[in-house]
Amino acid sequence: METKSWKDIKDTVYGKKGTERRDELERDFESFKIGLLLRKAREEKNLTQEQLADLVDKKRTYISRIENNGSNMTLKTLYDIVEKGLGGKVKISIEV
Repeated sequence: METKSWKDIKDTVYGKKGTERRDELERDFESFKIGLLLRKAREEKNLTQEQLADLVDKKRTYISRIENNGSNMTLKTLYDIVEKGLGGKVKISIEV
């Protein structure tokens, strides 16, 4: 039995990079990573979701949704959470 890499599996199941389905998978994964990074940063600051929500004038359930899936979040909200809530800085890179 041949062992396949994660890249091979993604290519087979979702198509090669550049196809619509694969690009959607990659975007969803990046959103998921943002949520994980925000949760990790919040936990490192020893803040509860409720405390962070209060700092950025949001509801705890909203913070929970973002941590579980960072999609559908505006850049303003991202900056508010990171800068106002966590005292950090946002760095964004774009690849073309």
